[in-house]
Amino acid sequence: MKASRIAAAGAVAGAAVLAVSSPCFAHVSVQPEGEAAKGGYAVVGFKVPNERDDASTTKLEVTFPSDHPLSSVLPQPVEGWDIKVTKSRLAEPLEVHGKKIDEAVTKVTWTAKGEGIKPGFFQKFPVSVGTLPENTDQLVFKALQTYSSKEVVRWIEVPQEGQDEPDNPAPVLALTAPAEDGHGHGAAADDDDKASDDAEKASAETSAASGDDSGGTDTTARVLGVVGIVVGAAGVAYGVLAGRRRTA
Repeated sequence: MKASRIAAAGAVAGAAVLAVSSPCFAHVSVQPEGEAAKGGYAVVGFKVPNERDDASTTKLEVTFPSDHPLSSVLPQPVEGWDIKVTKSRLAEPLEVHGKKIDEAVTKVTWTAKGEGIKPGFFQKFPVSVGTLPENTDQLVFKALQTYSSKEVVRWIEVPQEGQDEPDNPAPVLALTAPAEDGHGHGAAADDDDKASDDAEKASAETSAASGDDSGGTDTTARVLGVVGIVVGAAGVAYGVLAGRRRTA
């Protein structure tokens, strides 16, 4: 009897812990593909899990930081979703590559064309961003998640260092140290550089091969000659064997 009471108490306590900690596991978050280096560019993904059993997520609104505006924000198309990019005029223009920019993206909205994110699933929304600021260690993106039931969950509470995570934390992007060359370009740019290097290497190898056409032609002729001799010898041997069989 005592053991049953202890087990029941443990089950209740466990359920209470899960109920309290569930928002920490299912909130809207943002993570870079690779690293998000200060002063560079990065591709980041907003991960949106569906927390409801009886409704789908049909809309996501992400507000971009006004204290650290980004000169470039390019959403990647997501199948089944419409994307709207909202720009606003800046109080102080940004200078990027010697040019002044007086407006920046302040919000990106994804709206489902169909059912959206069903219960038990999540969706990622990738965005290319830059240049990332060098005078902060993180960027805060406040988000609104709308369900088919018309419920709106506001992920806007900014986590504070040394304090417990709030019930509805805003997505926070951690920034890393600048790249050694001072031009962090993110994973996408690294792939482009690698592809360019591979193309140059392949081109050099092709040029070297085409510069030695005479040697390649001579070698091919010799190989064909040897093959012809082997085939001829095989034919003679077959003829001799066939003659012996007929005689026998």
